[in-house]
Amino acid sequence: MAVSNNPSQGTPKHESTASRAFGEAKDKAQDLADKARTAASNVADKARDTASNLMDKARDTASNVADKAHDLATHLPERTDDAISAVGQKMTSLADQIREGAPREGMLGTAASTVADNLRTSGKYLQEHGLEDMGEDVTKVVRRYPFQSLMIAFGVGCLLGMSFSRR
Repeated sequence: MAVSNNPSQGTPKHESTASRAFGEAKDKAQDLADKARTAASNVADKARDTASNLMDKARDTASNVADKAHDLATHLPERTDDAISAVGQKMTSLADQIREGAPREGMLGTAASTVADNLRTSGKYLQEHGLEDMGEDVTKVVRRYPFQSLMIAFGVGCLLGMSFSRR
């Protein structure tokens, strides 16, 4: 088959087929590009949704933690006061047991009676006063006896330091 380059005869057959093939390839490439754009848009939407869901979950978790911390902080003084009162009751009970089991006379009787009296007094104090009252009482004692309080704190600190340094 002879191909003529004469423009008056029209487009040669193989050029027309090539143009068609080029057009089809161009259309397919355009379709692929559209599909790629759609897929990329879908992935971006899914990523945005996932990020939004994660942010909502993180916000909910943070809110729950804050609520639990608030509840704990609200009820902690009550629980502490209840525990202190329970310790006071046990101290009072121990004082009664010491008084019943110890001899009534002599040096041992006097010592046991003194210990029982002090335990009972301390137990009653713990039963009747809360943590806030105790803090105020300690503050009053420290203000009244600052040097002695400082020396006691120093001694307790030294004892704690020595006990923690020994292994």
